Amino acid sequence: MKSELLQQVRVIDPVSNTDQVADVLVADGVIQALQEKISDYPTDTQVRDCRGLVLGPGLVDLYSHSGEPGFEERETWRSLLASAAAGGFTRLHILPDTMPAVDNLSVLTRLQQELEEAAVKVNFWAALTLGIKGQQMIELALASESHIVGFTDGRAIENLALLRRLLEYLKPINKSVALWACDSQLAGNGVMREGTQSIRFGLPGNPAIAETAALAAILEIVAAIGTPVHIMRVSTARSVQLIQTAKAQGLPITASTTWMHLLLDTQAVKSFNPHLRLEPPLGNTVDLQALRQGVRSGIIDAIAIDHTPYTYEEKTVAFAEAPPGAIGLELALPLLWQNLVETDEWSAVELWRSLSTHPTQCLQQSPSTISPHKSAEMILFDPQQMWTVESQTLKSLSANTPWLRQTLVGRVVQTWLSKSGEVVLNKSG
Repeated sequence: MKSELLQQVRVIDPVSNTDQVADVLVADGVIQALQEKISDYPTDTQVRDCRGLVLGPGLVDLYSHSGEPGFEERETWRSLLASAAAGGFTRLHILPDTMPAVDNLSVLTRLQQELEEAAVKVNFWAALTLGIKGQQMIELALASESHIVGFTDGRAIENLALLRRLLEYLKPINKSVALWACDSQLAGNGVMREGTQSIRFGLPGNPAIAETAALAAILEIVAAIGTPVHIMRVSTARSVQLIQTAKAQGLPITASTTWMHLLLDTQAVKSFNPHLRLEPPLGNTVDLQALRQGVRSGIIDAIAIDHTPYTYEEKTVAFAEAPPGAIGLELALPLLWQNLVETDEWSAVELWRSLSTHPTQCLQQSPSTISPHKSAEMILFDPQQMWTVESQTLKSLSANTPWLRQTLVGRVVQTWLSKSGEVVLNKSG
């Protein structure tokens, strides 16, 4: 029996709501013991001094983009999964905007077979509609028979009559449905949040009501039909209020914001860094604070990464012309830890909960936990390890991030994941 003893590691477990220093014994992919001090262990056990390191459940990303198939120059499956593992993500959920899109059972089945032996658990969102404009439903009953995590287009469905029919059909299927609230007509050609900053920077503004008006319509439809829905990419303070009210009224909704919206606001856009061109755009200071408080209080259930790779050539253009999106799988945990936990604004359990336990609840999955006799789906994080974000240090093929060439503090050094009876270990650093 191959075993490993992690001595005096800081164990963070959102399921049991604990943050403690303990010894953890792991053997053949199973947590054998968790005690204040473990002195009885097999003679061939690898003993490791883990003082100063953090052990937590594997992180779960609600939605991210793959390049492959169709855009392998941005990201391949190999680079995407390596990036996820390096960032501490043991579960990845892929949006259906590949080429070909995940909009039929044959494509979905083939991708699942190709990634069955991956070192990260990969699940797929199935598309809700067909075509670029998304005006036709896919065969929902057929797709629901496969092992998809749920349904989403990853883009706004602005035809409310179609959305109503979709939610009516999906209600008995009991799969997650993720919707992005955005009114493209109100958003116009906006590339940053509308306000004094957009005027000062001379950039077209995207008003907050482009999100909140669409969100209000979605909530009305959910109230009428009762199909559970996950609201993606929440970015405004008003949206947090609307979701809070809807939850208080008993609507079956969950919600997520993306990690960069918890760290940056419109002030950052003054650099005109095209990697800050996001969709939805960064909010103002009030939005940022409302989102942080919304996640802490549970109004916003989870933090998503929305990893969106682009090539150097695609992003090296003027801010207003850049495609929206940035990478984040390798960067989210260290940056959130340094900006929220190290500053004592959030507890370590609160951050870990929003990146691991709550995402699984949004997806109707069982969360991983660090407890005796449980499978080891966990990561070891060094909150003091320094590293520089460069193309050579990133596992992702793309480097479209505003933190490029900056030094970060904090890095995942090991990942444990038990799949199909086989233990997968990823070590870095």
